[in-house]
Amino acid sequence: MATAPGPGRAAGVPAPPADAVDRVRAYLLDLQSRITNAIESVEGQGGARFLTDAWSKGPGEPLQGDGVTRILEAGRVFERAGCGFSHVRGASLPPSATQHRPELAGAPFEAMGVSLVFHPQNPYVPTVHMNVRMIAAARDGQPPVCWFGGGMDLTPCYGFEEDAVHFHRSCRDAVYPFGEGLYLRFKRWCDEYFYLKHRDEQRGIGGIFFDDFSELGFERSLAMMQSVGDAFLGAYLPIVQRRQHIYFGDRERSFQCYRRGRYVEFNLVWDRGTHFGLQSGGRTESILLSMPPLAGWAYQRQDPPGTPEGELTRRFLVRRDWL
Repeated sequence: MATAPGPGRAAGVPAPPADAVDRVRAYLLDLQSRITNAIESVEGQGGARFLTDAWSKGPGEPLQGDGVTRILEAGRVFERAGCGFSHVRGASLPPSATQHRPELAGAPFEAMGVSLVFHPQNPYVPTVHMNVRMIAAARDGQPPVCWFGGGMDLTPCYGFEEDAVHFHRSCRDAVYPFGEGLYLRFKRWCDEYFYLKHRDEQRGIGGIFFDDFSELGFERSLAMMQSVGDAFLGAYLPIVQRRQHIYFGDRERSFQCYRRGRYVEFNLVWDRGTHFGLQSGGRTESILLSMPPLAGWAYQRQDPPGTPEGELTRRFLVRRDWL
């Protein structure tokens, strides 16, 4: 989730259509299925398969609802790949969700989304994150407010200009039909959000990111969210196919674990999605499926200029116009 609303954010839209929840839920479950099926195809015959863990939360829990967590581990291509669907209801929006909607503080809410993080085996294949979601909330006697969020971003250990351009072009094309300026706006938002303030460092090469989004009205805002979700496989899988067979050794593996340590730091310290889930009483295993299986830290590591590791910081972990 985002730290600040984008320019021009509307305060909300009229009450969503009566079938809104059913439509969005059906789309999200289908999206999860399409993505996990595609990842299993990349793993190939004899490769790892997703474990499906359906869960529910009933009366007496801080949240009520259900979800499906799908997790793949120790694969040929992916060391860990988590893709979760959740649909929950709660009595009170947590602080992370009302930072920019103080009028809804403490209001009952309903939230659903698909969130994924894929950690590849090969350090030359980048880690990727994607999330699409809808949240609705209302106080007694007031019409509900409904908004959307999501985006995708790429976190390489070893940078390739070709990959960054392809990923950003895919992000641009996903939102362009909904507004010519949305890509630049959402790219800037992504750069500002996926930033480790305590390190003064970008998490990766970015992508697009949006939150509290309802300004196009329900139908067009939903369509934009769906366009982002639908664009994910085309944005990421060509990069996987280009890089998955590059040889790597202990040096690359050590650097991968070091960079994963930064990923862990961001998710635990800064990520509003993680905070939202934990503050609202969500399912911890599902909230933390984004964590890598292995990570490492080094004291004041310095990679010399001109090395591939040093070039990551100099050329890729910066805010750039990739197009």
